[in-house]
Amino acid sequence: MSEAKGKMTEQPNLFEAASSAPEIERILLYALGEFQSRGKILADRELALDRLRGAFKRAAEKFGTAEFSDEQIVKNLEKLDAKIIRVPNFVAKHPFRVTVYQSLANRAFEFFKTESEREKEK
Repeated sequence: MSEAKGKMTEQPNLFEAASSAPEIERILLYALGEFQSRGKILADRELALDRLRGAFKRAAEKFGTAEFSDEQIVKNLEKLDAKIIRVPNFVAKHPFRVTVYQSLANRAFEFFKTESEREKEK
């Protein structure tokens, strides 16, 4: 108990300690890893956001959250160091092209494997 504030301070539990990444980052990493687990090539390829939407939807469902908007996805992919190119709206329904570099693809696949193993242990 913190004497200065007179109330208990939050302590991370076992699961929070393992996941310091913000929730959306975890969901996007899981989605990118899941995309690769289906045998699809992700690294160093420019893909239409529409090609990745299914993986983002499945990941959101797995983590029990609402689907993210295109803008939320691309903003957070940029934070993860993916390259985003906006194309005109008349070109595509989801007007973004995404390039995931090898380092991010590897990180996402490792995260996916870790999460999948954790699920199997339950």
